[in-house]
Amino acid sequence: MTLTPPMQLYLPSEDATARLARRMAPLLGAGDTLALSGPIGAGKSFFARALIRARLNAVGRDEDIPSPTFTLVQTYDAGDLEIWHSDLYRLTHPDEVLELGLEDAFDTALCLVEWPDRMGNALPETALHLDFAAGDSDDARRLTLRSQTDDWIAHLAPALADFADA
Repeated sequence: MTLTPPMQLYLPSEDATARLARRMAPLLGAGDTLALSGPIGAGKSFFARALIRARLNAVGRDEDIPSPTFTLVQTYDAGDLEIWHSDLYRLTHPDEVLELGLEDAFDTALCLVEWPDRMGNALPETALHLDFAAGDSDDARRLTLRSQTDDWIAHLAPALADFADA
């Protein structure tokens, strides 16, 4: 798999991370997959919750958005869009992904996948990879976006412009 050159973003605070998620949320739809990687505590779940909350709020819904660490998958009805948020940290083999129904959801829902490495080759090639890393303060993050095509970066350009590293 050859990825386009990565885009680096600097998120100086949790507010900036949430703002990026809120700005990306309306640009995503059914069939889009975000692969969220990084160490424990890097901000994957925080970002996913902010993005889901933005989509739900846009259709007048205000729900609790728990981490799917123990349930493995949480689903949300955002009007005409179903959102699947999965945390695959506890999986031990890629075959376990089949039992979750994610493969079907990749075609019909917006999917946010934490710990996508647990999927082996089952992750869609069209996924946008978001790699979270610590920044220069407790709440700061460095985010690397990668994909197989330039389409993602062009599609999300309005949301990403204020965050790109100089």
